[in-house]
Amino acid sequence: MNTAVLRTEFRLFRREPAAVFWIFLFPTLLLVILGSIPSFREADDSMGGLRPVDAYVPIAVLVALIMSGVQSLPQVLTGYRERGILRRMSVTPVRPSALLSAQMAVQGAVALCSALLALVVGRLAFGVTLPRQPAGYLLALLLAVAAALALGSVVSALSRTTKIAGAIGSAVFFPMMFCAGVWLPVQSMPHALARVVQLTPFGAAARALDEAAAGDWPGWTHLGVLALWTVLLTAGAARWFRWE
Repeated sequence: MNTAVLRTEFRLFRREPAAVFWIFLFPTLLLVILGSIPSFREADDSMGGLRPVDAYVPIAVLVALIMSGVQSLPQVLTGYRERGILRRMSVTPVRPSALLSAQMAVQGAVALCSALLALVVGRLAFGVTLPRQPAGYLLALLLAVAAALALGSVVSALSRTTKIAGAIGSAVFFPMMFCAGVWLPVQSMPHALARVVQLTPFGAAARALDEAAAGDWPGWTHLGVLALWTVLLTAGAARWFRWE
């Protein structure tokens, strides 16, 4: 990856206050709002004795990934294609693939920083226990980042304009938020619904993060679902992506 391109993409990202807010700040703000509700700080027997705020920390982490992969990345890449930036780069020593790699690195890094912020605020503000299986948590998180960026790449590949990217991104965004447990944590879903949701990338990620947070190694089934989705989505993006 060209480091000059990476630095440029990072500077451009910092100049987008909307992207900074929705990816970096909004997930933690959502956690703070929910954690400020007294009932969310009380143990819930239906969640195995967890407090709702404990369950919503991994969800806040996944919200950052969804925002980055499904909303931000497609808009940027499609905008570059729509304005002919990728076409012009193809005749320079800097290949368009360097721009693609840099953009994915920036989006992934910001999403990971947002995840860290949610974990720290959850711990300091609401006494949420840090992941008891940090290695497993990190592995699940990295696989979730890869899946989110792969999904965003598919949206970019299928979108000829930023308007189309926005429409497809919104159509994907809300189902993925549901699967991540934003409206109902996966562990609280009816059994049949939970089984289906756990076959999606963010449903599997939610369960893997929950297991690691509780001190268990994430289930290999959940990690396998994440890895499989990443491979399939990456293959689809590579097949359908066009520089012009």
